[in-house]
Amino acid sequence: MTRSPAIPRFADAPALCIAFAVAAGANNAAAAETVDAGAPSAAAPASAAASGAAAPSAGLGAPRKVPTEAIDYAIPALEILGFDFLVNRLNYHFGSEKDDYAVTAESIKRNLRSSWSSDRDPFNINQLGHPYQGSMYHGFARSAGFNYWESAGYTFAGSALWEIAGETTHPSINDQVASGIGGTFLGEALFRMSSLILEHGGGMPRAWRELAAAVVSPATGFNRLVFSDRYGAVFSSKDAAYYSRLGIGYTHSVREEVGVTTTKFQPNEAQVDFTIDYGLPGLKNYEYTRPFDYFNFQATASSANGFENVLTRGLLVGKSYEAGPDYRGVWGIYGSYDYIAPQTFRVSTTALSLGTTGHLWLTNDLSLEGTGTLGVGYTAVGTANGTASTDRDYNYGVTPQALLALRLTHTDRAALDITGREYFVSKLASGTSGGHDNILRLDAALTWRLYKQHAVSIRYLGNRRDSSFAGATNGHQVRNTLGIFYTLLGQDRFGGVDWR
Repeated sequence: MTRSPAIPRFADAPALCIAFAVAAGANNAAAAETVDAGAPSAAAPASAAASGAAAPSAGLGAPRKVPTEAIDYAIPALEILGFDFLVNRLNYHFGSEKDDYAVTAESIKRNLRSSWSSDRDPFNINQLGHPYQGSMYHGFARSAGFNYWESAGYTFAGSALWEIAGETTHPSINDQVASGIGGTFLGEALFRMSSLILEHGGGMPRAWRELAAAVVSPATGFNRLVFSDRYGAVFSSKDAAYYSRLGIGYTHSVREEVGVTTTKFQPNEAQVDFTIDYGLPGLKNYEYTRPFDYFNFQATASSANGFENVLTRGLLVGKSYEAGPDYRGVWGIYGSYDYIAPQTFRVSTTALSLGTTGHLWLTNDLSLEGTGTLGVGYTAVGTANGTASTDRDYNYGVTPQALLALRLTHTDRAALDITGREYFVSKLASGTSGGHDNILRLDAALTWRLYKQHAVSIRYLGNRRDSSFAGATNGHQVRNTLGIFYTLLGQDRFGGVDWR
């Protein structure tokens, strides 16, 4: 797929951050409502359930139903067709590669007959723009009442339609993976967060709640505007326990080895970071029957390079379990989409993994939560704006990958979050000369709650890339930063559920 300026390079980052701030504020208000109703106060133990269990406000309707009328199945298809048409026309009239969007019957026939390969479009278009475009397809179907798997089918078909009839260039395998599969993982997380804003608005006026939900998931906002409550107003979270936090702060580079890049490195950055854990284990009667009944989402906007990361992982198929009186968990197959760009290099992957998410009470005051996964993805990696004569721009490959995320909390006062990731980008299915990349990333944050939902965080972020390719000098890039953030917590606690 070629350049798509009409699918923004997440240029609406400020709007997204505002929407996430509204979501965090809604969580705060919901928590306040729960306190007023007799729930534990801010001084209560950290074990209190962080479910944000305020009831939906009047006028937002009943939980969504899957449509049963045959004509309903045409609605997402027509919306995807219309969306692709608008994207094509906008790119044709305002884009830099107009010939790529001059679609004709002949170009469609040629693409139907041609083989699929990997393209060389800009990294952020292929690995950020495409998944976001796929998330729009997914959102159209989900907000029209379809379940995850049906919506995933629409997303995959919508991506294939664009590859064949949205542009004149040959269809791309990497675009189909990023849009048709990664788009469902990103789209479901956005749809769930959008629905959560509507469901737990904490007394916000409906208009503000609708606006914030639409910014997070524009396709959902469109269908709510056009069809109102036709499909049931709000997708039910089933009172899932969740924990969100919004951080605004400053980071400084403490070590950098930029390698071969044409980018002017910026050691100081202003950042806005939003993270949510949804469907925390241990809540009584909460079962993981729907894809993404557990998911984690994180996005960090940076003054230096737009988005430093967009990360999501969700449980596709799984089952809850317990081990003794102090441990509860869920295990199964996770789907994930990762985009990481720490100025020096960039890596993005769409993957399936086997893993588990669990919660262990160590003592009455000390709690350990975490997720561990092992899986395989299809990954793009390369130097940020590398010079073509000395370094490859970016490369694809099948990627064994691993993740370990832990959160240690002490009462309501403090939490230590540590997340480690590794990606080994092999030469398998690379479409280029032999070689490999190994990516390591460590994200550690210590958060100290000051008052109610207000906290301060110190965050260390380490990134390292080692590359080796035949006939080229081995590459080595490092970027480590240290930052301080004001953090707005979604609740007075740090996400722990107490089932004891």
